[in-house]
Amino acid sequence: MFDLTGKTALVTGATGGIGEAIAVALHTHGCNVILSGRREEKLQALQSKLGARACYVPLDVSDTAQIAEFAKQCATQFNNAGVDILVNNAGITRDNLFMRMKEEEWDDVMNINLKAIFLLTQSFIKGMMKKRYGRIINIGSVVGSAGNPGQANYCAAKAGLLGFSKSLAQELASRNITVNCVAPGFIRTDMTDKLNDAQKEGILSAIPLGAIGEAEDIAAAALYLASSESKYMTGQTLHVNGGMLMV
Repeated sequence: MFDLTGKTALVTGATGGIGEAIAVALHTHGCNVILSGRREEKLQALQSKLGARACYVPLDVSDTAQIAEFAKQCATQFNNAGVDILVNNAGITRDNLFMRMKEEEWDDVMNINLKAIFLLTQSFIKGMMKKRYGRIINIGSVVGSAGNPGQANYCAAKAGLLGFSKSLAQELASRNITVNCVAPGFIRTDMTDKLNDAQKEGILSAIPLGAIGEAEDIAAAALYLASSESKYMTGQTLHVNGGMLMV
């Protein structure tokens, strides 16, 4: 089950906890993995950890002028295999109460969390269409459906990603390309580890399963959507949130 031997995946934001976990899961199940992110030292370390069938191509998704050349570089990896699985994971937050939110805080989040995904996806779907095969997995967020105070920009971008994914899924279905989302809830990261006990208790009280999620929980959902086992699923969002939002 979930045999990805011979497939090639690109994971953006691979230097973060969720991105790394997704890359490891795909690689473990036989996939060639192209790691992407801004921090080249971390990319090198992850490539060394994975070993064979892994490479990295740095990209700062905020610099949209890089994306076309980046796509060309990715297409030549692993003997010009092209990209079969695109995991759009890179993203940022610029939190602020809406009344205080600066225009650049809005624009930064929209450009990286939405526009860059448009440009990346457009760059890779041509190869998928020629193969008549592809898996596009967009990493959203529970707040894209629920909203969250102080994150109007982030919530708007993630909600937009859901609509984008549904529309694209309808356009590409005839070419055997699926487009789905994974919407994480509250996941353990370096940031959440810094919260005090009272803050963690407040968060846990809103999660029926009574636990903070792990990056591997998101990776498991992405692995399913990358596999042939998900061939009849497109335009969907898998909510991985411990029950804090039941959609």
